[in-house]
Amino acid sequence: MLVQIDQEKCCGAGHCVLAAPDVFDQRDEDGIVVLLDARPPAELHQAVQDAAAVCPAAAIQLDQAPDRA
Repeated sequence: MLVQIDQEKCCGAGHCVLAAPDVFDQRDEDGIVVLLDARPPAELHQAVQDAAAVCPAAAIQLDQAPDRA
């Protein structure tokens, strides 16, 4: 899985951080999402999918293609 974020779309709601705190964080000054891990391990995939699903700004894009060596 490859995670991409669009900081321009982000509204700072923080739902992604609540759903997947090992993958997402927020900037202190404005709450905009910060991507901590663009290729999270398999055990975090469901949490990342949940984060993308609850993002009110649709700022998280997921590529479900398997990782390439």
